[in-house]
Amino acid sequence: MRRVVCSGSFDPVTNGHIDIIGRAAQQYDEVVAAVLNNINKRGLFSVEEKLEMLRECTAEFSNVRVAEFNGLLVDYCRENGIDMIVRSLRSVSDFDYELQIAQMNYRLSGIETMFMTANPQYSFLSSSLVKEVAQYGGDVSSLVTPNVEQRLREKYKTA
Repeated sequence: MRRVVCSGSFDPVTNGHIDIIGRAAQQYDEVVAAVLNNINKRGLFSVEEKLEMLRECTAEFSNVRVAEFNGLLVDYCRENGIDMIVRSLRSVSDFDYELQIAQMNYRLSGIETMFMTANPQYSFLSSSLVKEVAQYGGDVSSLVTPNVEQRLREKYKTA
């Protein structure tokens, strides 16, 4: 069975994330969408909320499983029999950053990283940008799924 992981903070999950996960799901037997539980960083959404949103957003893909992990991604991969990491590249600056991480991951574990270029429709998209637009009442309906948009509205109504 060919298994890969798509990891991130997913704070929140965007249509760009879903596009990469969905494209990976077409190529591999199982895709694990893994949410990093970074105890040093407080996001807008809790890990539980991120997991729930990811499950809702990936429900159409029968071969996608949502999980959380702590620590190094390569340790999670080894513990779960995953030998490939899928990462998205939106720009040249993403490549510079992601290449360093991929090379370190390989050095630590021998686990390969496959880069998928972002769909041009989402090449500008980031969770940070979505949060900023939503915080000021902007329309993010084309950037996230309806369930994520609703959660953003709820967060910023009370924040």
